[in-house]
Amino acid sequence: MFNRLDLDVLPPCPRWPARLRLRVDGEDVVAEAVGEGGRGPLVDEALPADGRSPLRATAEGRRVVLGEPACTGGCCGRLSVLVRRHDGLVEWSDWQVPAGQVCPPAFHFDAEEYDRELTRASAGRR
Repeated sequence: MFNRLDLDVLPPCPRWPARLRLRVDGEDVVAEAVGEGGRGPLVDEALPADGRSPLRATAEGRRVVLGEPACTGGCCGRLSVLVRRHDGLVEWSDWQVPAGQVCPPAFHFDAEEYDRELTRASAGRR
C-alpha cells in the first residue's frame, strides 16, 4: 500500500518567509516529528523556481532537510530524510530527527503520483 503526499504552500508569517507543509496520509510530518511550533522547509528551497527541487526523487537518493523545531535546527537538530526512487516507487527512509524526538516510519509513494504532487505544488507557488 502506498502513502499519499500532499504539499501545501503556507503564506509568510512575521517569523518566516513562505513555508511548505508536508502531509503524509493527512498527518503533518514536521509537526509530528518536531512538535508544534516547528517549521517545514522554506518554499524557495523546497520548490525553487528553476524546478530543481531537492524533493525530486532519483535512483541515487539524497538527504533532504524537511524541518526544524521552534528553537531552530542549530540548537536541537533538524528533521531530514533520505529520498530515493526505486522504479515506480519513491521511498522516504533513514530519518534523522532532532534530539529527543521519535523517528517517523519509512513512507512509500507511487512515483507518478509523487511527481504530480511536486509539479502541482511547484506550479501553485508561482
